[in-house]
This record gives sequence, structure tokens and C-alpha cells, in this order.
Amino acid sequence: MHRGGKLEVRSTIAVRDADDLALAYTPGVARVCSAIAETPELANNYTWASRVVAVVTDGTAVLGLGDIGPAAAMPVMEGKALLFKEFGGIDSVPICLDCTGVEELVETVVRLAPSFGGINLEDISAPRCFEVEDRLRERLDIPVFHDDQHGTAIVALAALRNAAKITGRTLGDLRAVVAGAGASGVAVTRMLLNAGIGDIAVADSKGMIHPRREGLNSVKQALAADTNRARFTGSTEEALAGADVFIGLSGSTVSEGAIRSMAPDSIVFALSNPTPEVHPDVARRHARVVATGRSDFPNQINNVLAFPGVFRGALDVRATTITENMKVAAADALAAVVGDEASEDYVVPSPFDARVAPAVTAAVAAQARKDGVARA
Repeated sequence: MHRGGKLEVRSTIAVRDADDLALAYTPGVARVCSAIAETPELANNYTWASRVVAVVTDGTAVLGLGDIGPAAAMPVMEGKALLFKEFGGIDSVPICLDCTGVEELVETVVRLAPSFGGINLEDISAPRCFEVEDRLRERLDIPVFHDDQHGTAIVALAALRNAAKITGRTLGDLRAVVAGAGASGVAVTRMLLNAGIGDIAVADSKGMIHPRREGLNSVKQALAADTNRARFTGSTEEALAGADVFIGLSGSTVSEGAIRSMAPDSIVFALSNPTPEVHPDVARRHARVVATGRSDFPNQINNVLAFPGVFRGALDVRATTITENMKVAAADALAAVVGDEASEDYVVPSPFDARVAPAVTAAVAAQARKDGVARA
């Protein structure tokens, strides 16, 4: 499948004779170039730039493989571009950069940006990924979206809404513990906070994050200020006693005893790949709803449920950015696809459900207009 790569470029017009060639290239193309030079907005109508996404990585945090470098990251970026096309009808270009400094990454992407309508950041290690995205969003007037953060968060929120519903609760009724303070752990936590979860605490490899802990970087300091109202200071497993929700995004392990200690009708999202923090069969002995990041168990939290529709909606209205409200709208639309069919083994739809991308697209586009970031 991978031999020779998974992508190719195809033309959208036929070049059948000299007249077609003269129109498609020189001299006919000069009229289009001159018009765009005079009125830059015409590029949106007469080039592909506004409807193409750059899939950008530095290869430092690839799919659980870690820092394998830009060349080894290309098969994954090709795969991401393939998913954009298959699930969102979006053309995209994989770009693997041979630099890892924040300044270099930002400057390189800024210089590439005129060729694209959106930037999908992929597999850039934390905490650099947060600064890279923030700085690019400040400097560019096109959507910038770090899928490892926000794609995971959108799908997790959708799944948790439905999981709470079938257990007779709302987000506001839940106390959650998140294992992992990397890109996805931070983003999931932030999105659940914005959506109104009752309480949420985050742990990293050194234990629970709380205001009195020393040595926290700026991202974790901000988390400490906004989370963990119960002020847990020990381990993840200690914080799980009586908790309603566990979300694993860490690559660590959690014992069966810790899952057993959770509240009745607990919800376990063990999302590390390929090995979940707790095996789903073990978690199901004690939890009401179990989700993983794997396709061989029910309730797969898969980013492909989010990013194609998010970008399709943003590109369709030529959004200048992707707002927090647009992400929440995407999650709500995704949850609504499941609707009244929600059950313990069905809190998120399949990636192959044809309703998913159109529903997310419509919700994101509508919210972009409400938020005043749409240009079309």
C-alpha cells in the first residue's frame, strides 16, 4: 500500500491541443496573474490556494513513535492528507520540516502560508506545539489547527456528552481525571472546562498537577490554576477514587483496582495507542462506558471524525481562524449524529458514517458566521 507513496497530483482541466495549453499556461495565465496582482482576493477564485490545507510536522511526536524525524514522518503525513481527501473532499499537501526550533517552525510556515487556505499542524511535541500554534494564529489570517490537540478534544467531548447522557448525568455532574499533560491532554482538559464539566484534574508523569507543585512549565501552571478544585496532590490512581471519568492520554498504565474504585456508572476513555492505559475488557468489568483510540474495540475516539469537517466548514466560509466556539459546535454536531441511538457501545459514530463530515461541516460554518470570522 505504501510503496511509491499514497498521493498524487491530478489536473482539473484537460490540455488537448495548443489552444488549451496557451490558456492553461503561457500566455493566457499572465492575464490571471495580473488580475490577482491588482486584486489579491481574486486568488480565492482563480487558484487552488484557498481550498488546500498544508499538513505540517517536524517529526518530533509521531503516532506514539516519538521523535523519528521529518523523513520518517512522511508516511503519516501522506496518510493524513489521504484522510482529508477521503473524508472531507479536501486537497492537502504533506510538508515535513527539517527544523525543530519554535522560531524556525513559525517563520517557515508563515512563508509557506500564501499557498494554502489552512494549516494543519501534526505530531509536534509538547510544550513547543502550544507556542507554535499560538504564534501562527497571531500572524496568519487562515485557520491554524493542531489536530493532536483539538481533534482529540472535539471527539472526546462528543463521546463524553453521550456517555453522560446514557448514565443519566450531564457534564456538570462529572468529576474527571486526565492522565497526560501533553498536547492532547491539555486540549481535552481545556475543552471540557469550556464545556462546563463539574471538575477535572490532570496528572503527568510526576503526579497530579496542583498550584503548590514546583517545577511546572507555563502550560502546566495555567492548568494548575484552572483545574483540580479538590486539590489532589498524589498519584492518578489516588485521584480516581470516587471519580466519574478517567481519560488516559499518557501511555502509562492504570490498575484494575483504580478503575474499580471509581464512582458507579463510571466512564473510562483509555486512549493511548497501541496499548491503552487499561485494557478495555478489564475496564468493562467496572465501568459503564469504555472508549479507546483503537479500531478493534467499540467507541473509537478517532480524530478523523473531527478534522475533515472542521476544515471543510472553515474553508467553505473562508474563516480567518478556528474559534473555541467552532470546536464546541463540531463536538455537539458529532454527538448529535449518534443522538437517541446512544448506548454503552455507541457514544461516537463510525468514521465511515456518511453523516459525520456534512454535520460537522455545517455546524462549523454556521458558528464561524456567528463568531464573525467568516469571509464568505
